[in-house]
Amino acid sequence: MSTPIEMHPVVAEVTERLVARSAATRAAYVERNRAAAQAGPARTRLACANLAHGFAAAEPADKEALRGTVKPNLAIVTSYNDMLSAHQPFETYPRQLKKAVIRAGGIAQVAGGVPAMCDGITQGRAGMQLSLHSRDVIAMSAAIGLSHDMFDAAMMLGVCDKIVPGLLIGALSFGHLPTVFVPAGPMESGLANKEKAAVRQRFAEGLATREELLEAEAASYHSAGTCTFYGTANSNQLLMEVLGLHLPGASFPNPGTPLRAALTDAAAARVTAIARGEAEDAQVGDVVDERSLVNACVALLASGGSTNHTLHLVAIARAAGVDLTWDDLSQLSAVVPSLCRIYPNGSADVNHFQAAGGMAFLVRTLLDAGLLHADVQTVAGPGLRRYTQEPRLLEDGSVTWVDGPTESLDPEVLRPATDPFAADGGLRVLDGPLGRAVIKTSAVAGEHRVVTAPAVVFEDQADLLAAFERHELDGRDLVAVVRHQGPAANGMPELHKLTPALGVLQDRGQKVAIVTDGRMSGASGKVPAAIHVTPEAALGGPLARIVDGDVVTVDADRGLLSIADPETVLARPAVQRPEGAADLAGTGRELFAMFRATVGPADAGASVFPFAAEKDALSAQEAPVAQHA
Repeated sequence: MSTPIEMHPVVAEVTERLVARSAATRAAYVERNRAAAQAGPARTRLACANLAHGFAAAEPADKEALRGTVKPNLAIVTSYNDMLSAHQPFETYPRQLKKAVIRAGGIAQVAGGVPAMCDGITQGRAGMQLSLHSRDVIAMSAAIGLSHDMFDAAMMLGVCDKIVPGLLIGALSFGHLPTVFVPAGPMESGLANKEKAAVRQRFAEGLATREELLEAEAASYHSAGTCTFYGTANSNQLLMEVLGLHLPGASFPNPGTPLRAALTDAAAARVTAIARGEAEDAQVGDVVDERSLVNACVALLASGGSTNHTLHLVAIARAAGVDLTWDDLSQLSAVVPSLCRIYPNGSADVNHFQAAGGMAFLVRTLLDAGLLHADVQTVAGPGLRRYTQEPRLLEDGSVTWVDGPTESLDPEVLRPATDPFAADGGLRVLDGPLGRAVIKTSAVAGEHRVVTAPAVVFEDQADLLAAFERHELDGRDLVAVVRHQGPAANGMPELHKLTPALGVLQDRGQKVAIVTDGRMSGASGKVPAAIHVTPEAALGGPLARIVDGDVVTVDADRGLLSIADPETVLARPAVQRPEGAADLAGTGRELFAMFRATVGPADAGASVFPFAAEKDALSAQEAPVAQHA
């Protein structure tokens, strides 16, 4: 018998504190799920007219099964569209999943679709202002699909940025349902990310033509599947696997391959078996708990994943009644080693990561180091150790699982916890008189992690790019303050388009940093960026009081976001966001005014949902409940 591995003391401490802090909200969430879970197919509780509406358009054989009271009915919620490379493969998934579910003894229906927009297409455009809010729209859309009480389990089809977090938040509103996430996989490797980045920077300097830039981009993003750099989309896949919502090894096999098809069938068969009571129960509200969320944080940090998940993980946790905070992430980051070098944190892409040992090795080395909780519930069965296995295709086209590698096959891409690239996870929370912010340091060289320089203030990213093109930023150190970019101001767009220009200045020897209440994605890299600053400028935060020339310090080493003479700065009146007739109209932005008016702060997940208020509501109810008892 193997000796149990002792949990790292900081991971154990963060988990214990999280459990204690979340006790009331988590208990209320779990009780709600228990009340919703009832024996037998859910549709048997519908009145005849309701049920008849639910199967009116079904195929004859499906209709007969849906009339019956034995087979479970599985919901398919899909983010398919054929414009986005990551979601195009989902076109054929519903028919394939339905056949696999029938073989496994169930029945399946497409419960609904959710929108899926691409930050890569909307980058730097007005449409990007809808992006973050689309996560909550997706959550609501998924909930609408599941709301018919026809379903006993769910299969969620999603890959990219806001889609997977939105699907999971929606699924957690139906926490009593067994739920599996069914990915589509990354496209095969194209133009190396380092070469693509070099062309982008040359274009920013006027040294490459638009035709050269487009050719490089098209050679990088070239086929169906997820983009291969390690941004939010691939971070989503890693997190779903470590949360136990994918089958082991399902994240990164390429689309259109026999292995991908076999994993899709296996996901349908597994969740059907759970719904039929033939496999260990795995209600999504039980799978996503305090321990699995800590596991997700650890894996994100160890792999150098997207900073967008400092928003999404907090929002996901709150949807499950768990009060995860930036401080939890920061404390974990201090002890979780950096084990991956995937672009933008290195030159490799996710296909190289997969070939080097992928998820099986990453989970194994983190478990062996006591950095992950092994005793969690997953859709594959009890225990995260199952995820040290990887899938293998059998001759009949089905899939089995074998032990994954015990050593990295490429230590330049993936390393064991005993020999990391860095001792920490490369994520810091910055605090100071300018508020709280997040900074990702894993791609930032040590000599660039502390910048003290005069502020240059911009109200829009286009203004910064225009100043760069006019050479107004040349030859001086600066901290670019790009404000009024928060969720309440304009939806918190990504500002990744600024990275090439600021990278040019940094390469020229200038000290450069950016401070913003907007977002910089997992694709952003070498320029130090204090992002998600809260409170945001639009709500009167300190950023609204900075003027050109104020000396700002971004210190990733000490966790500081400060300004010289803060008393004088904070005594100034706040500068309001410039308003114009077309400022927040067009491209659908006027439809999201309600979201901007009600959204919560970045460190609470930047969500319109009132999860944060649940604790106060519970506290208010405790006294009368106790008296009645």
